[in-house]
Amino acid sequence: MSKMVRHKTKYPGVFYINAQGETGIEKVYYIRYRKNGKLVEEKAGWQKQDDMTPARANSLRVEKLEGRQRTNVERRAEEEAARRAGDSSWTFNRLFGRYIKEKSTTDEKELADKEIKDDDLDKIIAEMRFKKPAQIDISRYRKFIEKPLGVKQPHEIVSLDIDRIRIKLSKTHKPQTVKHVLNLITRIANYGYKKGLTEGLGFSIQKPRVDNVVTEDLSPDELRRLLIAIEADPNRTVANMMLMALHTGMRRGELLKLKWNDINFNTGFIMIRNPKGGRNAMIPISEKAGELLSSIEKTESPFVFPGDKGNQRAQIYHVVTRIKQRAGLPKNFRPMHGLRHAYASMLASSGQVDIYTLQKLMTHKDFRMTQRYAHLRDDALKKASGIVGDIIDKAISLKSA
Repeated sequence: MSKMVRHKTKYPGVFYINAQGETGIEKVYYIRYRKNGKLVEEKAGWQKQDDMTPARANSLRVEKLEGRQRTNVERRAEEEAARRAGDSSWTFNRLFGRYIKEKSTTDEKELADKEIKDDDLDKIIAEMRFKKPAQIDISRYRKFIEKPLGVKQPHEIVSLDIDRIRIKLSKTHKPQTVKHVLNLITRIANYGYKKGLTEGLGFSIQKPRVDNVVTEDLSPDELRRLLIAIEADPNRTVANMMLMALHTGMRRGELLKLKWNDINFNTGFIMIRNPKGGRNAMIPISEKAGELLSSIEKTESPFVFPGDKGNQRAQIYHVVTRIKQRAGLPKNFRPMHGLRHAYASMLASSGQVDIYTLQKLMTHKDFRMTQRYAHLRDDALKKASGIVGDIIDKAISLKSA
């Protein structure tokens, strides 16, 4: 640790180092806080392997400061004591109990008073509080995993057990549901292994491929109604965000993080930092996007679309939903991501933008993501090729005359 370069984040007591992970160099987040007067420094998690972010690391730090979570040292001591006591039969039911207890929002002191054991799922579910993602995990576990795997330890599970679950689910549920259930099984087994409680699975669980490609588009009339609704909305910051998405195809998260120093009017490019595709990317500032940015009044905040007190905005759902409803758009149209799709669809259907250029504009890491718009460009090219026939027909009619 001491030899690693520590990088600060915007959250006090949260920093990261760059280390070799399973897929290459990635960030490892750490937290620092005081417990009983002593300075505690411990790992919060890996950026990719644990899906850790500075915000999540900060939330973990706050929970430990408030006593809602034990320190890593305390937790390891507890696990070691359990092992020494000969209590080492970590079945899936017990592992899931421990796993889901960590997802609870129940106060640590309240949890200690309840004395809920890890393998008492009924009591855990009845007496503890959970946010929606954890509630979904509980529902899936009890419906699909508890009966076939609950009494088994991870190393006792064979591929046939998983095949039976997959086949049974596939008969009545969509591939996405099957994938979610298999992912939960993997998470529970990996949790036990990472905690040093059990051996891992002796094989890799193959997940079904899910075609969840959704491409939203706007008809000319829908686009007209949307622009009117955006123009009329009193929340100009979010309204401008929506216009920016429509003019640049930027993602919601990229717009929320966008700072003025990421915009270079001299070169005519916007720097997108840490995009979903991976590396930083540059996209051009179109004439309309430039006019929009120039019309926004700068404040002391570094963010182009700031939230309260100039901090990074976190919530735009209510405003974009209000605008979407006023425009009379379909219920399944996603206000921000749908605008990104609309941007790409307009470019592709123009017939003037090749797929490679579109990929760069959309900052897609994988070409297959851009391929969903190929049919729009093909349709435009077919229409363009028909122009020659029209010209020839006109020439023939003039000659006949």
